[in-house]
Amino acid sequence: MTRAGRSQEEIRQRNLGALLRHVHLAGAVSRSELADRMGLNRSTILALTAELTSAGLVREELPRDTGRAGRPSLVVRPEPGRFHVLAFDVRVDRLVAARVGLGGVVLDRREAVRQRAGADLEDVVGVLAGFGHDLLRRTRPGSLCVGVGAAYCGMIRPADGTVRYGPNMGWVDQAFGTELGRRLGLGLPVPVGNEAHLGALAEHQRGVGIGVQNLVYLHGDVGVGGGIIVGGKLLDGDGGYGCELGHMMVNPYDGRPCECGSRGCLEAEVGERALIDAAGRSGDLSGREGVRAVVEAAERGDPAAREALHRIGDWLGIGVANLINLFNPGMVVFGGMLREVYPGSAAQVLSRVEANVLVASRERVRLRVSALGDDVTLAGAAELGFAKLLADPLDVLAETRARAGTRRRRTLTPTTS
Repeated sequence: MTRAGRSQEEIRQRNLGALLRHVHLAGAVSRSELADRMGLNRSTILALTAELTSAGLVREELPRDTGRAGRPSLVVRPEPGRFHVLAFDVRVDRLVAARVGLGGVVLDRREAVRQRAGADLEDVVGVLAGFGHDLLRRTRPGSLCVGVGAAYCGMIRPADGTVRYGPNMGWVDQAFGTELGRRLGLGLPVPVGNEAHLGALAEHQRGVGIGVQNLVYLHGDVGVGGGIIVGGKLLDGDGGYGCELGHMMVNPYDGRPCECGSRGCLEAEVGERALIDAAGRSGDLSGREGVRAVVEAAERGDPAAREALHRIGDWLGIGVANLINLFNPGMVVFGGMLREVYPGSAAQVLSRVEANVLVASRERVRLRVSALGDDVTLAGAAELGFAKLLADPLDVLAETRARAGTRRRRTLTPTTS
């Protein structure tokens, strides 16, 4: 039997989650602004904030500087020191872990170099779990871990965090999320997302794309990934494997070989190896440091490095032009290594957009670099960890406290031989 509508309790839970999400993303929001954003009256906002304050998730305080006469509206802020997630970011040549507080504040972090050594699931999980345990040991008493999230540079099955395919490291059907959850031993699932998908969401929610409902995000690491926001939501495809923008064909006839087995993919023509080869530095450089070396040489006027950026920019421009024609975004964002490459190749990208994009589609589109820098995918991973709390704050918090109490009792209970 289908119910005619939501119950009052369901509406309350939804509103609690929506209010906490506004505060989590904005950092500090006045009661009056929350009422406007959520379309609720002020007495309802007062009741919702009171519940979240009582739970310790937010606090209310006077604004620091109103600049206006009259009684100011109280400001609602998240409590990052009391609630946090563990966020993990697996890049081709680096492993990153962080404890991220409510509100998106990075409270503590760890990093390690990752060797390009093929299918290294056991090593990756071991390092990340060690980081996670260390981060939690250094957490102040009373602070609760409410979730875990991870970003990986490959195609991810959303249901269980399995890496179906990681072309630059040889991962095929690796149970990354399951294994990391087991090694962490927190009783929490570990949702995993494609790094570029999470980067797109992070820029849309916290970065240069705030307020942009249709956005294309291009992320450069060794290769190139992408994420597309349509109507404010991630375009993820039928199985969660959509928006593999790096494997869009741009040079099919004499293109460079790609790790995916094809030739002339966007990532093959604009990725790390293409840039370093075009600059005549093959064998000497690799990774983000290699890309930066070429970019810095170009800035100093090195002819080969400048020409390499121009060549990369032309292929990048072809890819961007195709994406603008297909999706009519309000913004295209360049992240990862492309954040550093784009300024030196912008003229070529803009030239291709001018020449190859339909006039109506290029009239309003803006091309920007990521505002979140190297932490863009880590920020996206953290949002995976916060997702359940933001959907149902009080129930998730009750479960978290019960789980923490169980772990404490197990720790304090002596074992018998």
